[in-house]
Amino acid sequence: MSDRIRVNTLLDYYGALLTDRQRTICDYYYREDFSMSEIAELEGISRAAVSDTIRKCKTELEHYEQVLKCIQAHDARMQIYHQMKQEQSCERYVSKLMHTELIGGEYE
Repeated sequence: MSDRIRVNTLLDYYGALLTDRQRTICDYYYREDFSMSEIAELEGISRAAVSDTIRKCKTELEHYEQVLKCIQAHDARMQIYHQMKQEQSCERYVSKLMHTELIGGEYE
């Protein structure tokens, strides 16, 4: 999984735990693909401050995953769903369950 995809996934799960400013900067950088210079200009801060914020947020998001393991649990459930889906009698229900897991976005 690429770094950008990984961070977008982390933002899906844990972005609400960041401050509004951190979330805005991360959204610009990871989701809107703005450069650090563009973000600095938009936010009225230095490029170094943008870089520090992005680095700090990425560290915080990874820490949340290490502690809470939401993405790890989701991946484990998805693996089981795929295995169950191969059994014809469960396919319809598993497809519905898989759909509920994907609400919020998927970056693969």
